[in-house]
Formats: sequence, C-alpha cells, structure tokens
Amino acid sequence: MALDRWIALVLLGICLVYGYTAWFTMDDALAPFMKRNPIWPSTFPKLLSVLGIITSTIILLGLEKGEQKIGEIDYRRLGDYKIGQAIMLLVLMAAYALCLRPVGFVISTAAFLILGSVILGERKWQIMIPVAVVATFLVWYLVQEVLGIYLRPLPTLLGG
Repeated sequence: MALDRWIALVLLGICLVYGYTAWFTMDDALAPFMKRNPIWPSTFPKLLSVLGIITSTIILLGLEKGEQKIGEIDYRRLGDYKIGQAIMLLVLMAAYALCLRPVGFVISTAAFLILGSVILGERKWQIMIPVAVVATFLVWYLVQEVLGIYLRPLPTLLGG
C-alpha cells in the first residue's frame, strides 16, 4: 500500500475517535439552557470529523486519483521532500499553542503567521507583515466582538 493510503488510514482512525467524542461525549456536560441553542460547542468538531472521515475514505479507496497518474509519494526517498519545513511548522504550531495564553492572542498569532510564512519561503516583508497583522486583528475582532468569545489580546503585563 502506498504511503498516502497508510496516512489516510491513520487519519481515518483519528477522525473516527474524534467523531465518537464529538457526537457522543461532548454534549453530556452541557448546561440545560445551552441544549436549546441551535449551535452547540460540538457542532464544528462534528463537521470536522465527518469531513475527515469522507476525505480519508476517498484517499484510502484511491478515488481522488481518477484517470491521471499523479506522482506517488516514494517512502524510500523521503529526504527529497521538504520534511524540514514540515517539522518546523509542526514545532511552530506547538509553540503557538503554548504561547497563546501567556503571550496573548494578537502577538502570538501575528508571530505565528509571520514565522510560518518565513518557513514556507515568503520573503516580501512589506506585504507579509501588514497582512499578518491585519488578519490577526480581523480574527480577534470577529471572535471577540461579533461572537462574544473573550480572547486575551495582549499579555497580562501589557494589560491583556
């Protein structure tokens, strides 16, 4: 079996466990007044699990390839792929998750977007930094003001 199908099989297992958790265990602890809401905290995880299961199944069955023969991933030549970039992005994601509360949403998200684009090879600083800052403030505004979910924008030392 090709490497992409092995990865799809692993992701299918993860999505099944995630889906079971979202469908059967997340809603048990809801307060009674929240059970009347049209959208629950488990709505997005349910959607993600269903989409993940569908996508993994499509890859596992090989339906995405169709008539064209797209280059297979050769597991014997993994060094030819950009594994370093992928590992650096995974480390950056973990650092972002750890820094989100102590550093604040605005600083950690802007830094994540800027460093992530540097890792991926973007070198136009005059475009990259304003786009990252505007996107960060736009997401913060939408989540904080429109949805009403509190996100600590700045570190506690700076008044967050």
